[in-house]
Amino acid sequence: MASVLLSLQGSDVIGVAETGSGKEADVAAGSYVRLRVILLIAPTTATDISLPAMAHQYHSLLVLLLAVAVAGAGAATPRQLFLVTQAPVTLTNHHGQLLTGNYSVNLLWYGRFTPAQRATVADFVASLSSPAPAPSVASWWATTARYHPGAARLALGRQVLDPSLSLGRRLSEADLASLAARLSPHRGSVAVVITAPDVLVHGFCLSRCGLHASASAAAPAPEKASRGRGRFAYVWVGDSAEQCAGECAWPFHQPTYGPQAPPLVAPNADVGMDGVVINLATLLAGAVTNPYGGGYFQGPAEAPLEAVTACTGVFGAGAYPGYPGQLSVDAATGASYNAVGVAGRRFLLPAMWDPKTSQCSTLV
Repeated sequence: MASVLLSLQGSDVIGVAETGSGKEADVAAGSYVRLRVILLIAPTTATDISLPAMAHQYHSLLVLLLAVAVAGAGAATPRQLFLVTQAPVTLTNHHGQLLTGNYSVNLLWYGRFTPAQRATVADFVASLSSPAPAPSVASWWATTARYHPGAARLALGRQVLDPSLSLGRRLSEADLASLAARLSPHRGSVAVVITAPDVLVHGFCLSRCGLHASASAAAPAPEKASRGRGRFAYVWVGDSAEQCAGECAWPFHQPTYGPQAPPLVAPNADVGMDGVVINLATLLAGAVTNPYGGGYFQGPAEAPLEAVTACTGVFGAGAYPGYPGQLSVDAATGASYNAVGVAGRRFLLPAMWDPKTSQCSTLV
């Protein structure tokens, strides 16, 4: 009889099923086949960067199939290892509006951040349109131009500080839209709200690490699918250092769920802010390729797979659940990175789905 072992590690569920009769399992006279199948499954992500373990769990299904054929009285054939992956993700162009042209990215810092922390994110945004040695942040961002009729050039705009938490320590999604509206938004800008580690945002760490949406400049309120005039795109990302770094700052922190591996050294020596950069990169790519719910995505509009969330957990070649892939390592600090930005600053950026190849593309 053929036995199949199913191990759903991402959900911590293990089950064993036996199927087929001895006759059905026979592949040759006096022989049988035993199949061992290991499935590593993780939830997909959407316009919200969803949990659990957003950064280190995959949208794809990885199946490791180990077949051992034993013939006759114990004579065995060589083991055969097969790697079977899910069909490639394909993002569909729903022919809605994309962000094209020149955009300023304005930042609102809600809570207390050090100058070094603010510089990390500001330099990342500035790097999106600044040439640098390969592999560069700008070359990573250039993939968004392949989303026809894309090509949004992002530049660092103004920065606003709110260290006194003017709306309190607990924020709703409507509060995020109100904060974004303080950045004098217009159609040529993207507002980004970054919340400090001690700020509690509805759904943060429970179901998401950040979000992108749109709102009306006249009356700020989340409008992910409406089509009124005067809309602006905005992004929110939370610093997860104190609340859920295992979910929102992987691979720079030990994961809360799934395969366990030692965390990587953060390139800017700040687990929370290097995690913010990963999530901000993810959401900016989604904001320009699917700003109002009618752009490029797969699945339902309410929970779409977008440019980067379609490739969750992949940072370098050879990535698999629990392993971000082959990355560059700084010889002096041991920090892992895959992109270079302004002034030689280094970042770790997630893979992005490439419309030309229909595959998740990495820088290294």
